Amino acid sequence: MKNYVIVGGGVASVAAIEGIRSVDKSGKIYLISGEKKPTYCRPLISYYLQGLTDFEKMKYRPDGFYAENNVELIFDKAESVDKDKKTVKVGDKTIKYDKLLVATGSTPFVPPFNGLNTVDKKFSFMTEDDASAIEKAVDKDSRVLIIGAGLIGLKCAESLSERVKSIAVCDLATRVLSSILDDDCAKYMQNVLEEHGVSFILGDSVSSFDKNTATLASGRTVDFDVLILAVGVRADISLVKNAGGNINRGIIVNDKMQTSIPDVYAAGDCAEGFDASINSNRVIAILPSAYMQGYTAGVNMAGGNKSLGNEFPLNAIGFYGLHSLTAGAYTGETYEEKTEKGIKRLFFDGDNLVGFILIGDINGAGIYTSLIKEKTKLTDEDKEKLKKSPTLAIFNSEIRSKKLGGVV
Repeated sequence: MKNYVIVGGGVASVAAIEGIRSVDKSGKIYLISGEKKPTYCRPLISYYLQGLTDFEKMKYRPDGFYAENNVELIFDKAESVDKDKKTVKVGDKTIKYDKLLVATGSTPFVPPFNGLNTVDKKFSFMTEDDASAIEKAVDKDSRVLIIGAGLIGLKCAESLSERVKSIAVCDLATRVLSSILDDDCAKYMQNVLEEHGVSFILGDSVSSFDKNTATLASGRTVDFDVLILAVGVRADISLVKNAGGNINRGIIVNDKMQTSIPDVYAAGDCAEGFDASINSNRVIAILPSAYMQGYTAGVNMAGGNKSLGNEFPLNAIGFYGLHSLTAGAYTGETYEEKTEKGIKRLFFDGDNLVGFILIGDINGAGIYTSLIKEKTKLTDEDKEKLKKSPTLAIFNSEIRSKKLGGVV
């Protein structure tokens, strides 16, 4: 009977359990989680702060999931991997593995700000514990300063905007969501946040803190009561790096989620695999990818044969009812359409759709995503149809039949 060890308690770990059990019903699975709680849906922590959900509803699987799948939970931090002895050190325990999955996710990146140690109420915004701590720290008179105008920072701003006196978001980038949106689209999203009382200080950065005052590089000062650090995240690669595995920004994996170390796999936000939209490797730190990567790893760990396929980034973003979907690469021939409903941009490389940005009206997103994933060749006529009215008619009869369950 095989021993499977999974390090990390996120979505990729649950997917790996399900992948293993699709092949091996009896092997022992150990799940090591430093967060000391069962897997939950991290993107929902902003909705918790808004009062729209609670921690019980955020659980990713029912309470009986782990027992039903013969999983032993170990709520502690994995300290090291011995690739020769095939063991993982956890506290005073050493756990033997036949197959190991590293699904350690990412950790907040906190720059070494001068005077940060003088700030009393400072928080990250990545976990249930973070959300709970922020919940206790704010009130209707709180002035909140958020460092970082990426998705994490802006979701935190949205969740607190109706509950506190003021929110200021500061970022060195000159636009919000700079890794996802271009200038025009970013401004569109920024305007929505500003309409709900969120103010922005862009193209500037914090030079130092003195208790409840931040001094910016420009010389401007900002007073606050609560500080949220959402500058960014970094893949947690330490276990594989220290064991001698190949790493870059993430842990290097192939399409079966194998690392360079025999019998060691990686999945989720810590893994760096092939991105079909740019024909290169990168970390794709989104929940759907974490699940697909984890499931793929689990199947292969148990002796199956599964490849990940054409993976690419797909981001779903929403603020105050305005929804946005982005996917793939933003290069090549560009088609743009602006209406009262929002913005649509499609990106073509020759006869392939390679990316899109949809803000407001997200109709057609499923068609666009499928075309990118399947690298469907498009004629000039197809492109024109796609720009105006995306439908299954873009696909040939064989593909339409598959998508419609045999009905063309």
